This record gives sequence, C-alpha cells and structure tokens, in this order.
Amino acid sequence: MGLFELVIALLMVGAILTLWADRVGVPYPALLALAGAGIALLPGGPEVTLDPDLALALFVAPVLLDAAYDASPRDLRKNLVAVSTLAIVVVVLTIAAVAYVVRLCVPEMSWAVAITLGAIVAPPDASAATAVLRHLKPPHRLVVILEGESLFNDATALLIYRVAVVAVMTGVFSGWSLLPTLLLTCGGGALAGILLAHIYLAVTRQLRNIQVYIVLQFIGTFAVWILAEKLNLSAIITVVAYAMTLARYAPARIGARQRVASYSVWDVAVFVLNVLAFVLIGLQLRSILSRAEGPQWNSYLFCAGAVCAAVVLVRIVWVVSFGAVTRWRRLRFSRALAKPAMLPSARSGMLVAWCGMRGIVTLATALALPSAFPHRDLIMFCAFCVVLCTLVVQGMTLRPLLLWLGLEDDGTVERELNIARAETARAALQALDGAAPAMPAELLRREYRARLHQGAENSSVLADLQRRAVDAQRRTLIDLRARSVIGDDAFHAAEEEIDLLELTADPRIRPTPKDPET
Repeated sequence: MGLFELVIALLMVGAILTLWADRVGVPYPALLALAGAGIALLPGGPEVTLDPDLALALFVAPVLLDAAYDASPRDLRKNLVAVSTLAIVVVVLTIAAVAYVVRLCVPEMSWAVAITLGAIVAPPDASAATAVLRHLKPPHRLVVILEGESLFNDATALLIYRVAVVAVMTGVFSGWSLLPTLLLTCGGGALAGILLAHIYLAVTRQLRNIQVYIVLQFIGTFAVWILAEKLNLSAIITVVAYAMTLARYAPARIGARQRVASYSVWDVAVFVLNVLAFVLIGLQLRSILSRAEGPQWNSYLFCAGAVCAAVVLVRIVWVVSFGAVTRWRRLRFSRALAKPAMLPSARSGMLVAWCGMRGIVTLATALALPSAFPHRDLIMFCAFCVVLCTLVVQGMTLRPLLLWLGLEDDGTVERELNIARAETARAALQALDGAAPAMPAELLRREYRARLHQGAENSSVLADLQRRAVDAQRRTLIDLRARSVIGDDAFHAAEEEIDLLELTADPRIRPTPKDPET
C-alpha cells in the first residue's frame, strides 16, 4: 500500500475512532496512538522521510494557534503562578529527571543527547485532557490552568531542545548564554507576534472572500512561524502572541460567515494533523523495529519504561508537593495570601497531576531530529512510548478519576455567559428603539414571508434592523471582555450565538424562493 492510500485509509480509521472516543469518553489521540503502534507492526509499509525543519512548522504551528486563539488572558493572569510553575519548573525538572534516568540506562549516551530526549518528552499536551474534561465540566479554573500550561511549556522545552541539538551536532555549548537567549527569544517573539497580528489584520481588513480568507489564515500562521525561526526568536511564543492578539481584535473586524467557516476548517485541520503525526511516527517506528536486534530491543524497552515512569512521577510529585505547601502557607500566613478559592485542593491537585498526556508536540519534535543525530532510533522509540503510555493509561482513566474525585463545574462560564446574553440583548433593544414597529407577532410573520419571497419589500428592512441589533450586541460583547467582566470562554459562547443571529439576517443565506402554497 502506498503512502497516499495509507493516509486516506487511516483518516477514515481516525474518523471512526474519534466517534468511538466520544461515546466512551476518552481522548481521541489515545486511540490514534494505538493505531500508530499498529502501523509500526504492519509489514510492507512505505519508507517515509520528513524534513526536520518542516516537522515543527507543519504540526506545531496550526495546533498551537488553534489553542492560543481560545485562551483567556484574564484567566491566565489570575492563575499565573500555577501556570508558570507547570510550564517552566515542571518542564525543567522533567528534562533533568529523564536525562539522569537515560544516562543510567545508556551510560555511553552524552548529556546533551539525554537532555534532548528529556526536552522532547517533557511538555504535556493539554488538548487530550481538555477534550475529556470539557464534556464532564470540571471547575473552570482547572481547565484554564491546563490550557495555559500547554501554551507555554512548549516554549520552555523547545528552547532547551534547540540548545541541546546544536550542542550535539556542533559540540559547542555555552551555558552562560542560555538566560539571555531565553529573554531575547521569548521577549522578542512576543513583540513580533503582536506586531505581525496587527499587520495581518490591516492587510485582510477589507477581504470578504471566505475561501481566500481561510487560506490566508494558514499562510499567515506558517509565515509567522518561519519568520520567527529566521530571526532566531521563539516561534512558539511568537505564534501564541500572534494568535492571542488576533483573538482580541479580529471579532470586531470579520463577519459571522467568515468566522463560522474558519472555525470549522481549523477543527478539521487539527484533526488531520494529529492523524498524520501518528501515521508518520508509526512508519518511522516500523523501520526502527526492523533494525533493532535482540539485546538492543531489550535495552530499548527498559529505557522507554524508565522514561515513562520519570515523566509521570515528576509531575505527580511536584503538583502534590506544591499544593500541600501552598495550603500549609495559607494556614500559616492566612492574611498575606490569595483568596481561598484560588488555592489548590488535594482533589484538584490529583486531577492536574494526572493530566500529563503527551501528544503532537512530542511527536513533532522527535520527527524533527536530524537523521544523523546520535541514538535517534532510541529517542524516537522512547518518545512514542511516552505518548502511547500517557495517552492510553492516563487518557483512558481520566474520566473515571474525575467522577471519583467528585469535582464539579463551578458555574463561572455559565454566569458570565448569562451576563453577556443580558447585556447584548439590552444593547439590541436599545438599537431598535424607535426603528421597529411594536408588533412582535406581525414582525415575525413578515420575516417568514420575506424568506419565502426573496424580493418582498420587507426583506431588506428586516435584515437591516437585525444587522443593526447584531452590531450593537457584538460591540457590547467585545466591551464586556475588554473590561474583564467576562472571560474568553463566555465570550466565544456568546459570540457563536450572535453569529447565528447575524447569519439569519444575511440575504446571501436565504432559502431558494418557493411558492407559499407548496
């Protein structure tokens, strides 16, 4: 079977597995990981090589932008300590632990190579966890922490990854330059992302063609990543800043038709990229397994098991310890600390500790290793085993754990959504004051007649009134988020409702005129 036929077949399998995953309440990447393991055992599969520079841009940039666009800066600021410790401290500790364990298993491996492996497997992918958690509605703060962690832990891991890879390939390493490099690449990346977002918005401001608009979204995402790489900035931070800036300013500049179509396309693109990543890693593993001999195979299994244990245990130990110390400090110095509601409970700590699934970022960074990299086969095997182990073991037990812990939705998003609905409805009524007749029943009848008779005189009047109301609602909604009255989760939920209202007022989406008697 050729590569194209294999990819098409596995996209179909991925679609079926996703439907099944929704039914049983597990993250669909867990089932894709099992499919990738199956590909590795298939005989006669095609040999595939991927440009290392292409792997990160192709797989990480769109997935990262999709996650960052929905992030809430207000909620991230409220949970800054928890997010930063998970995104920086836990990642660094995991890299150190994995490097130490691998060196014990494979003494001939250099520290730089071991650190490279640690950086590949260190960053968790919260999308797998939140895919399950959002269906079960846990406390909103936990979802914010996990999503915020996944945005910034990749930047920490990828910076260390690049430094380690350069040290391995060139034999040059300067520890003193690491901190200035971190400040320059991350700070410069954030500024570049904000600037590029404003440039993109200015260029596409008058664009109304949906197909071209969506294509330019993908081109812009890849261009931002590539430009950041060329300027030696943090591509991840640049894309995150770019996406979060777009999320703040784009809603006031694009219409509902563009937004609804764009969201659908991006959801499909992220799904396809996940499938392709597992296909490619499975094909790579097939050749690795064919090259491994008896004693080497045993060494691979032992090393992969040790790495899996290290990444899981480091996160559990840190989260549990951090939560215990924070609660102790609250009891000891109660007046000097934050609100009790913001403190981690033992149950929430257990859930966060178990949400350490690895995913597409780990696969992409493993695929991005140069072909001549020392111990490349072992690193790729360990990386896939970590992804497989965490997605299958942790991903499939996450739902039962959440139900057992009894963590429930705190109603934050629902309360803010009700505020958004009330305020936007009030704005719509004010916009229609003095413009619409006070006959709601007759108005509804005229609206439906206008849909049946596309050329009826009331059609344009009703559409204009509804557009006026929708514009007022959208301005009020944007203002509510700007004043931090509501967060981004409530904003996007209310925005979707307003988009549907706008679509009903769009004359381009009216049904084909029919005889009213038929």
